[in-house]
Amino acid sequence: MKHYLLDTNILIYYFNGNMECAVKDKVSKLIRESFQISIISKMEFLGFPFNLQERQKAEQFVECATIRSLSDEIVQHVIDIRKGKSIKLPDAIIAATAVQYSAILVTRNTKDFKALALETYNPFDGD
Repeated sequence: MKHYLLDTNILIYYFNGNMECAVKDKVSKLIRESFQISIISKMEFLGFPFNLQERQKAEQFVECATIRSLSDEIVQHVIDIRKGKSIKLPDAIIAATAVQYSAILVTRNTKDFKALALETYNPFDGD
């Protein structure tokens, strides 16, 4: 079974309904199979400016996910990733988390992770 780690941008697009039906179907399938997010994505997503009703729904949505916290191994992966590469710290943490859990990173911003030894999947690309 494949494992998927959803990037923050996918969470936001999915939650807000900002995707075509075909893309939403792909993401829904991934969520049913393996709904995992990094602790960083949880912070970024729940830090999004929701109104009270949306916030409650967002919190319930995230509660359904397996949250991958930071570990010493992930921290070391982040350090290794950032050596000599221009990548933002949150992206490096998300990438390192995907590597640590042998997960495919589901993101719309595949270019942000292009230089890394990491499998990515953009559900917005045609298959």
